[in-house]
Amino acid sequence: MTVVPPDDTEALLDLSRFLDQVGRPTALLGPDGQTFPLPMEAYRVLVTVVASMGAGKAVTIAPLNQRLTTQEAANCLGISRPTLVKLLDLGEISFERPAAGRHRRVRLEEVLDYQMRMRVQRRETLDELTAKAAELGLYQ
Repeated sequence: MTVVPPDDTEALLDLSRFLDQVGRPTALLGPDGQTFPLPMEAYRVLVTVVASMGAGKAVTIAPLNQRLTTQEAANCLGISRPTLVKLLDLGEISFERPAAGRHRRVRLEEVLDYQMRMRVQRRETLDELTAKAAELGLYQ
C-alpha cells in the first residue's frame, strides 16, 4: 500500500491537473530522452491512481488472478479471518488449496466478485425497505 506523504501532495495536484488537461494518453519519457506511447488502459489506471492518492487514499495495484491468503482476503473485505473461512466453507467465495497443502488461497478476482455481489444485495435490500416504509407512510 502507498500513502502519500504531505510533501508530495502538491506534485500530485499538479499531475492531476496535467492529466485533466491532456484528456488522452500521451507518452512516457525515459531518462535517455526516448519516448514510449502510453496505452489507453495504462493511462486510465494512472488517472485513477493519481485521483485516489490526491484524495489521501491508499492505493494497491494487483493482478486479478493474484492468490491471497485467507488473512489477506479477510483484510480486503474488512472482515475477520474466521468470518472469511465461514464464507469459504459455505461456498460463497471460491478458493484453492495448493497441492498437498492445508492452507487455502483465494483469488483477488473472487474476493472482488463477492464484494460486488454483497454491494448489489445491500442496495436491493435498502431499496425494498425504503419502498415498504414509503407504503406505510413512514418515509417520504
